[in-house]
Amino acid sequence: MTALDSLPPSDGRPELVVLRAIKLGDLLVAVPALHALRRAFPDHRISLATTAWLAPLVELIPSVDVHLAQQGFDHPIGVPPGVTDVAVNLHGAGPESEDLVAALGARRVIHHGAGGPTWDTGTVNERERWTALLRAYDVDADADDVAIDRPDDPPVVDGAAVVHVGAFHGARHWPVDRFAEVVRGLRERGHDVVLTGGPADVERATAVAEGAGLPPGAVLAGVLDLRAFAAVVAAARVVVTVDTGAAHLASAYGIPSVVLFGPAPPESWGPPASGPHVVLTDASVRRGEVFSEEPDPAILAVHAADVLAAVDGLGVQGRTDAAADR
Repeated sequence: MTALDSLPPSDGRPELVVLRAIKLGDLLVAVPALHALRRAFPDHRISLATTAWLAPLVELIPSVDVHLAQQGFDHPIGVPPGVTDVAVNLHGAGPESEDLVAALGARRVIHHGAGGPTWDTGTVNERERWTALLRAYDVDADADDVAIDRPDDPPVVDGAAVVHVGAFHGARHWPVDRFAEVVRGLRERGHDVVLTGGPADVERATAVAEGAGLPPGAVLAGVLDLRAFAAVVAAARVVVTVDTGAAHLASAYGIPSVVLFGPAPPESWGPPASGPHVVLTDASVRRGEVFSEEPDPAILAVHAADVLAAVDGLGVQGRTDAAADR
């Protein structure tokens, strides 16, 4: 699915437009709400206005028909005024997002504020925030309905333990030597380990590989595009990651995961309690400075032994064949 600058010609269905223009994890926590909208409006064409680079993931969300490229708030949503039947603000409750949605001139608007529920400023699970919004408008929604489609392309590695070393900000960075210790422990348990991350994480991933004795081919950071990354996570035996998009992908595919939290509270951004996931953090020392470049004490309180014990507790078995020795 290509991200389009403007709404394509009508296919005869009423138009439903959703705004959610942020990053990968932010998109994935909105998936339960998108599924609910599809069930509630089966005869509408659903367009999602979100960040263009997310296109490979948007096409894996079966509830979305059209991806409209929305790079922040500096331009209108690419839909002519007055053609939208239902507009939904799944982005926020501030004036920027509200103005973009209001400019659509929709017959019906689903949003926080006037005519809708009040924005909860407390600690709220983000999946629940958006499904609760829909329920306030009599749309049945389940916050644990997180599944997305798996890519058709085969993964570059199947059945690996995926260790995701990257994060957008240093506040979520976990020490390289601890990642390396986890990798060594996973290999001792028979796991074939690969290291993932974005282009900015190549240096960290390489350092982890060197510290753990992994071959260079195990470093997939900066190598995989978003769709190939999703395929690797969907085929993983277990995912070890900090609180970032990789954690939400593991939730979307029901892959056992161990998620390390730093500045953000897991009560808001953690995986579904119903899934095979373990959260590790120490809220008592959390500083909570999300955009800091210094690791938050809450994530530094987690040690490699904690992560390996969590993997053992999930009951994930490593391989017993020679592939685990790569």
